[in-house]
Amino acid sequence: MAPKNLGRRCRAIAKNGKRCRAAATEGGLCFFHGNPNKASELGRIGGRSKVRAVCEPAGPLPPLDSAVAVRDAMARVIGDTAVGMRSPEDAKCLVSMLSQLLRAFEVVDLEEQMKGLERDRAVPELENGPNGNGSGAGPDFEPRSQG
Repeated sequence: MAPKNLGRRCRAIAKNGKRCRAAATEGGLCFFHGNPNKASELGRIGGRSKVRAVCEPAGPLPPLDSAVAVRDAMARVIGDTAVGMRSPEDAKCLVSMLSQLLRAFEVVDLEEQMKGLERDRAVPELENGPNGNGSGAGPDFEPRSQG
């Protein structure tokens, strides 16, 4: 089976030793084999359009010692990214780490609340006793008579 449009293919030999499969121009070569410097020039132009201009470096984050501080830091990272002070890749990484830290603060807060509830629940039992008579002793407890 003969390849389609064999006469219209580029007649240059590619680096892999096979014939170039691109369509030929009037000179018998494809655009890039006919203009060898054009490929690198176009690549440079394409690469320049991907570069992000950074206005000024973003400053360090404040101390992250509370959930509110972490929330504020996340807002700052997002704002810095929006104005071009931080790359989206850096922001994604930072926000991911800050999210983990925020979850850790939430877990610590829940643990502290649980301890407080357990402590509050244990205090009345010691004051009133399990049977509610204020002695702190069990239901079979009878005070000794003095005398």
